[in-house]
Amino acid sequence: MAKAIEMLDITKVFPGVIANDRVCFEVEEGEIHALLGENGAGKSTLMSILFGLYEADAGVIRIRGHEARIRSPNDASALRIGMVHQHFKLVHNFTVTENIVLGLEPRDKWGKLDLKSAYQRVTSLSERYGLAVDPKARIENISVGMQQRVEILKILYRNADILIFDEPSAVLTPQEIDELLTIFHRLKSEGKTIIFITHKLREIKAIADRCTILRRGKHIATVKMSDTEISEDVLAELMVGRAVSFRIGKKPAIPRGVVLRIENLTVMGARGVPAVRELSLDVLAGEIMGIAGVDGNGQTELVAAIAGLEPVKSGRILLNGKDISHESIRKRIREGMGLVPEDRHKYGLVLDFRVDENLILKTFREKRFTNRFGFLRFPSIYKHAADRIAEFDIRVGNGGATLTRSMSGGNQQKLIIARELDLSPRLLIVVQPTRGLDVGAIEYIHQRIIAERDKGRAVLLVSFELDELLSLSDRIAALSKGAIVGVVNAAKTDERRIGAMMGGISSA
Repeated sequence: MAKAIEMLDITKVFPGVIANDRVCFEVEEGEIHALLGENGAGKSTLMSILFGLYEADAGVIRIRGHEARIRSPNDASALRIGMVHQHFKLVHNFTVTENIVLGLEPRDKWGKLDLKSAYQRVTSLSERYGLAVDPKARIENISVGMQQRVEILKILYRNADILIFDEPSAVLTPQEIDELLTIFHRLKSEGKTIIFITHKLREIKAIADRCTILRRGKHIATVKMSDTEISEDVLAELMVGRAVSFRIGKKPAIPRGVVLRIENLTVMGARGVPAVRELSLDVLAGEIMGIAGVDGNGQTELVAAIAGLEPVKSGRILLNGKDISHESIRKRIREGMGLVPEDRHKYGLVLDFRVDENLILKTFREKRFTNRFGFLRFPSIYKHAADRIAEFDIRVGNGGATLTRSMSGGNQQKLIIARELDLSPRLLIVVQPTRGLDVGAIEYIHQRIIAERDKGRAVLLVSFELDELLSLSDRIAALSKGAIVGVVNAAKTDERRIGAMMGGISSA
């Protein structure tokens, strides 16, 4: 079969780290090819070279048999290569359609921007591929999952033949992931070539024709998924270099007093209607309370209200018996609240800060980091960063001095989790905690969340991964249209029952 892509001996070096070390990567025309590797293994860097965001220091690229010099995304687009990035490239105050057509704006016969025809084409594409997106909605007013769909529509709008997806399912619900895989099959049937970066081994088994594994910047293997010997366990071991356990071992919860109490909470959404409706819920010390729900049913607004990022219209939020409904974010942190947010770039990190600076964003006023004159204790800060980097296996080329913006998405996620778990807060809110993490990191993060529960902390877990919710949670509350449909014991329920509750069917 003809080769759509040949990347031969690709090398890319950043300060302090070899991101790609003489990597060879070949993709056949019309196949779905998975690219697998640990966080920081060089997957996104390799695809960024193919898309022209980086230029390789050494190596050769051939597209459809012809050598190509790809110096920019414009060069890649000219070769009919499109990429959906792990971190969205969207203008937040533009509409969905304006983002999709940006750079290729349709004009009428007088040369004016023809948004009407643009809306029509975007609507047609959205319906054709099952991506239900409002073409006139502003990006800042839609969910992360919807923003992902906009990114997919952007490359479909440009008629690319080679489609690169960097963790496209990381922010999607199980139902949306099924729809995405259906889209992939449809694209393949139309002759498209798909490269699919993911950490989700089930998806690779379900959709990929072949899989290439990278580890620490080097090519480890390329395997055919039709080979019956290639199981999820084998893929995981090839990826991290050791056996990985997919079972979450935990003791029964020993719940204690109420840490978080939510009473008749109402929070308004972006469109001026309630996103959370008269919601009441208790989260106990020593338990993990899971929140299940299809994206857009109030989870984002609920977490934002608890964390102080959105105002409360009515009702109360009590932390350790104190009403924090209208307190500042700083006061909530002081009262013992930690947050791993859904959007790590917007709410979790200062991207232009260094790693060591991001690790002390909530604690830099403490005596261990600031002297009595108010000056920072840099030796203590550097040591703190080195300890957290080692403990959480955060892959950075220049230690704590690494600019956070330059890190892979998975390592940025580990950085946030390291900072929040270091606080060991009375209430730990974790939203999509393992988004973008490889199986080895997921195993470790799950263990750490359970350890916080076992210390007597209260954990509020929001995840679109039903298997993660069922494995980690002690109780699960299902949200539908901003209201709790029911609360169930995680050990005595299953995906079918939770799915029905997410659809608004009571658990009674």
